[in-house]
Order: sequence, then structure tokens, then C-alpha cells
Amino acid sequence: MKLTTHIAAACLMLVTTFLGSIQAFGQQDEQLSLYNYNPLYYNPAYAGSRSALSIVSMARFQWINFEGAPSTQFVSVHTPVIGRSLGMGLTMVNDQVGARKRTAIYYNASSGIRLNNNNDRLAFGLSVGMDIMSFDFNDLPVHDISDPFYGQSISTTKINAGAGLYYYNDQFYVGVSSPRLFEPKTEGADEVLATLSKRHFFISAGKVFNLNSVVKFKPTTLVKITPNSPLTFDVNANFLLYERLWIGGLYRFHEAVGINFVYNFNDFIHLGYGYDFAINRLMKHQSGSHEVLLQIDIQSKRNLFTSPRYF
Repeated sequence: MKLTTHIAAACLMLVTTFLGSIQAFGQQDEQLSLYNYNPLYYNPAYAGSRSALSIVSMARFQWINFEGAPSTQFVSVHTPVIGRSLGMGLTMVNDQVGARKRTAIYYNASSGIRLNNNNDRLAFGLSVGMDIMSFDFNDLPVHDISDPFYGQSISTTKINAGAGLYYYNDQFYVGVSSPRLFEPKTEGADEVLATLSKRHFFISAGKVFNLNSVVKFKPTTLVKITPNSPLTFDVNANFLLYERLWIGGLYRFHEAVGINFVYNFNDFIHLGYGYDFAINRLMKHQSGSHEVLLQIDIQSKRNLFTSPRYF
């Protein structure tokens, strides 16, 4: 591994720690603990990087026993085209928080180049799609039937775009992205839906260390930045045993701690589960959050993995 790669990783960790002290107010994007296994959700430059037709399906049920708690379902499909120079993908997200709902469909495209003989690659990605947002006032407690919104349901569809950079090799990655670059203007009733289309920025990084012949260690981080909102970051510490079972722990800054497991049945099928528990003021009002994941990689004979994939 080049010295510059180690320096970049160290600098990113320092920036993450520093930024974690910043506080503000506002709306955050969907929380996902198994973010390592669906980078296309927040970075379009990841499209095609696995050298296979990769399908990821996830479901998250947050803050069990908390009324109106968030729930998220996610499906992504992406594949390389023209060797590994180009990648294409599709992401679909359904997210609900109480009376608010968001369904997003985005097309992703990436273009990458090989930088050196160490197989370091740099990819640039773009995404374009639409967010279908709705708010059903019938799902809210009624305190005043004369309220003009009583019994109503409002919805709007907004076109948006995202962009990202992804630098990676077999043992390391770092990415910077914004899955929604624009904040559509809202007026009238649509202002209720404004928080569902906030601009977000993500910084991600991870590295694999060979501890011995049977154990590998993979620390990762995901920094999430929303203007005028609390900056937060996730840190994961994952251990791979016998190239089969990932066991990891999660810390989400001032918000949650968790554990996760992913079992590799082979190079093509991966099944995962994650659990995290709030450590903020919601601690006493919920029973934790659950995530499940299924990842399938379909390879052509000429693109068979020559080494295990860790990202």
C-alpha cells in the first residue's frame, strides 16, 4: 500500500473526529447500519465496481415500539459495462417516518480509470432520478377538526441528481458524494415536504488489514453532512473469519451503538443482519433497530473474481 494511501486514511479519520464536535439542527437522511454493503445508496460512483451484476436488497425497521418510527426498504442493481471502464446501476428506496413517505428511483452511471500497477482505480459517478414525496394528515392525531389540512393527503414529485467520487483498490477505499445535489423550492402545502429533499453530503472510507491467516480486520467510517443540521458519523469495526463470517460493531456519534453479522455462503450470496440501539434521549422509548440484507453477485465466466471482494 502506498504511503499516500495511509496518509489519506489518517487525515480522513482526523477530519471525522474533528467534525464530530459540530452541532446544529435539522433533518437527516435515512440511517443505515449496514452501509458497507450498499454504497450505491449514497455514492453513484460505486456503480460497476464489483466486477459483477450485483443485487442488494435491504430493509430497516428503526426504533421498534416507537410510534411513527422510520422504516426503510432499499433495492439496488449495478453492473460494469465495457470491462471496468463504465458502470451502470439503479437504486430504489422507500422510506416512511410517521405520516411522511418518500419513494425514490435513481439511475446511476460511473466512469473509472486505472491509476497504477497496484490496481488503484478512481471512478466518477452521476445519478439522476425522482423523489415522490407525500404527507398523509390522516395518520396524525386529530386535535382540531377545523384545521385546513384535516383529512387531506398531499404529494409532490421532484427531479434531482447526484454525484460522487470513489477511489479504491482491493484493500482500501475512500469516497465523497452527494446523492441529491438540489433542494427543490417548495411553497404552500409543499413546504410540509421540504425536509424530505434536503441536500446531503457523504464521506466514506475503509481498509482491510490481514491480522493472520484466518482473520481480517476492516474498519470503516461514513460521515453524513447536512447543512444546518447535526453532523454525524458512523464508525464500524468488522472482523472476517475464514473468509466466511463478518462480525462487527457500530458506533453512531451520540446516537447509537450496534452489532452486525454478514455470512458469505460463497463468492456470490451474502446474508446479513444488523441491530443497533439508541443511546440518546430515545433510549427509554424504543427497543432498538433491525436491519436485514441480501446481496447476490452474478458473474460472467470472463469476469470471475480473482480475489475476494471486501467492499
